[in-house]
Amino acid sequence: MNLSNGIHHITAIAGDPQQNLDFYVGVLGMRLVKRSVNQDVPDTYHLFYADGAGNPGTDLTFFPWPALPPVQRGAGQWDEVYLGVPAGTLEYWSKRLLNVGAGTGGSVGKIETRFGERVLPFSDPHGMRLALVEDRSYDGFVFEPWSDGPVPADRQIRSLAGVRLVERSSEPTVTFLTAALGFRAAANEGQWQRYVIGQGVSGQRIDLRVAGDARRGQWGVGAVHHVAWRVADAAAQSAVQQAITAAGGRPTQVIDRFWFRSVYATEPGGALLEVATDGPGFSVDEAPGRLGETLVLPEWLEPQRREIEAALMPLEPARRF
Repeated sequence: MNLSNGIHHITAIAGDPQQNLDFYVGVLGMRLVKRSVNQDVPDTYHLFYADGAGNPGTDLTFFPWPALPPVQRGAGQWDEVYLGVPAGTLEYWSKRLLNVGAGTGGSVGKIETRFGERVLPFSDPHGMRLALVEDRSYDGFVFEPWSDGPVPADRQIRSLAGVRLVERSSEPTVTFLTAALGFRAAANEGQWQRYVIGQGVSGQRIDLRVAGDARRGQWGVGAVHHVAWRVADAAAQSAVQQAITAAGGRPTQVIDRFWFRSVYATEPGGALLEVATDGPGFSVDEAPGRLGETLVLPEWLEPQRREIEAALMPLEPARRF
């Protein structure tokens, strides 16, 4: 039984917010669809990058915390993030990342094959592990190109295609993901085991590696903070919330994030996950053509706008390459 349709968004921790903006907009060609603050720690930005319309499943978000130390990689931690691109575009992306991405930091690997798919691993300027993968999207997935972006529409990043996860032991995590979200085993390759939901294509995969002697991973700059899985509406979210409880998890109550509604839980290995509704979407408080242009605050933070804006680093428009 599929309790989730696939990835809704992924949130990570960045360093300097301007460097983050320049890389994800100027180099990767993703659209800044929302400029807000961390609702729990409002002295830092929360920046959202997605396709041209901010559709669920395309949204990679960041908390820029430059004062944090670098991530300590280890067990119980989401690791590399897959970004889906059209077939036959990895040569374009390899050249682009080497030519224009090199000036922003990070590193670029060589094209390789994983689970029968072409993949290009690289990292962003703050050490976050990423990989472009040529794969198709599941039925009903919506991608809308960004017409004003620096990357041609037929080569743009189309989806959050999947994520890697490292654990000391696979059994508790696999049992939980199966019961709580509907994952199933799909394939093994070397040290990695692939688990999927739905059609098992872009946006519907977790690749798991067991490292029994690994230290516990620690959040820091370059880390994935959490992975959110999408559900259609409040009723579907409630069903997953109940499934998480039945699987031994401790889900939060529903939290209104304005653009979607969220439930959080930690899987047995320690990685934080979220279950997020598809709606109401990013255009609920900004016109579709003006997404990400101004700082949007939750209603309860509006009285503090002046103080919040004063504490935030000013952001210039992203450099385009």
